[in-house]
Amino acid sequence: MPKKYTVLLIALIFGMGVLFASCAGVQTKPTAANFKNPVITLDYIGPSYYEGFWYYGKAKVAKGKAPAGGGSSPVTLEFVFEIANPNSYPILLDSSQFFLYFDDYELRIVKDMNEMWIPAGKTNSKVLHVTLTPFSTYAKFLLAGKELAIKRGDKPWDKITQWWTGLPDMSFKIDVKEASFSFSANGVSTVVGINVTYP
Repeated sequence: MPKKYTVLLIALIFGMGVLFASCAGVQTKPTAANFKNPVITLDYIGPSYYEGFWYYGKAKVAKGKAPAGGGSSPVTLEFVFEIANPNSYPILLDSSQFFLYFDDYELRIVKDMNEMWIPAGKTNSKVLHVTLTPFSTYAKFLLAGKELAIKRGDKPWDKITQWWTGLPDMSFKIDVKEASFSFSANGVSTVVGINVTYP
């Protein structure tokens, strides 16, 4: 092959390589038309901090000041959500929240404002935490769950005892209701909602 043709062939191959590399580097711009909603699943709920079940009333202490109404055993639950980004560009999780229910009793609103980028075509884990105590749960039980308790014949402390002793095995129904996850990308935004019963 003549030398000039060899040089032309090498130049052509090099030019095509540059063209393909530049095309590969062009990222799809997010628009309302091409934005696909992320897919959210609840992967796990479990205690990340647990002291068992205990409580006490007013107490005298040698040092410091005891809580006015006594104290009770805290538990911290972690909720692990898997968030899949089906888009060809990264998206930002702006915020998330949900209502927490034990056996149909509303206990807390869980909110998280920590942002997280999810790469194109990838799945990230988002972990939310909530801390509860028997005393705070008892107060919420009386406020939000009174009618349901009367209807079912449930006694607050009996239910709380059942929940706290059953937490290590997750032996009762937990609902994540009206969960909402806010996402954005280049000015395009959306909210994805889910409702999940666990386990």
